[in-house]
This record gives sequence, structure tokens and C-alpha cells, in this order.
Amino acid sequence: MQRLAGVFDVSTDLEVTSDFLMNGTSDDLADSSLTDKELLNQFKMIEKMTEEKKSVVKIFLDAFITKDKIKQLAL
Repeated sequence: MQRLAGVFDVSTDLEVTSDFLMNGTSDDLADSSLTDKELLNQFKMIEKMTEEKKSVVKIFLDAFITKDKIKQLAL
């Protein structure tokens, strides 16, 4: 019983369900976490790219996210 309680603690810390920890896959987690299905599909396609191309996508994403954070701080 104590082991089961530990699973719930870990799932809370990681912000996932205990069911995911016991049975889920990363696709299951992505499907349940991302509500924008088009974005989810785009990430799945990016995942199949070469490491070099993925690196470029990550740089662009980081730039857009940073820009948005700066805008939020300026408000």
C-alpha cells in the first residue's frame, strides 16, 4: 500500500496521472496534455526529423518563447 501511495506522490510531482506512470506512453501523455491537435501532429512530425533539423526547430521555438516572455514582462 505504501508503494501505491508513492506512485501517487510521484504522479503529482510530475503533473501526470498515476495511470500514465503505470501504463502510459509519451504519446499518451502528449495526447492528454496538448489540446491543440494540429500542434501535437506537428511535434510528432518534427520528432521524426534528423537531429540537425530538430535542433533548428528548437532554436526557433526558443526564440519565439523568449520573445513572448519578454513581451509579457514589458506589460
